[in-house]
Amino acid sequence: MALLPILEFPDPRLRTKAAPVDPAEVTTPGFQTLLDDMFQTMYDAPGIGLAASQVDVHKRFMVIDISEEKNLPQVFINPEITAHDGGQVYQEGCLSVPGIFADVTRADTITVRYLDRQGQSQELTTGGLLAVCIQHEMDHLEGKLFIDYLSPLKREMVRKKLAKQRKHVA
Repeated sequence: MALLPILEFPDPRLRTKAAPVDPAEVTTPGFQTLLDDMFQTMYDAPGIGLAASQVDVHKRFMVIDISEEKNLPQVFINPEITAHDGGQVYQEGCLSVPGIFADVTRADTITVRYLDRQGQSQELTTGGLLAVCIQHEMDHLEGKLFIDYLSPLKREMVRKKLAKQRKHVA
């Protein structure tokens, strides 16, 4: 397994809309290794979700593990939200926008249809943190970031803060 570089805002590649994964590709050794690498990268970061777009692979899949013990890895390939209900405000952060957190309103309950790691079709109805995480990662697959829900002024403040952080690191 290998750690993959995570793209950071304002990298324009984060705005790329991901293409569907060919179901025949899912069980190939290369794709399975990529999933393992994404989990390792996510855990190391540390995070609870990582979309392929964030590691410069512009295909529609993501890995998620919201468990405290990091022992419930989930894979969502070609995810599609088929139903949503209610609303919740959650303070979100993002591995591609390090150190920034903001309140975002998302559906409280969602139903998502997807392929699992073995390429099997699944449907899941969920709420709470998992629903938020799925919606957040699916935004990445559309080229959207959680900061897009902020006002233009707040987005500009985020951009400047990240630039300042990078300058101090360099």
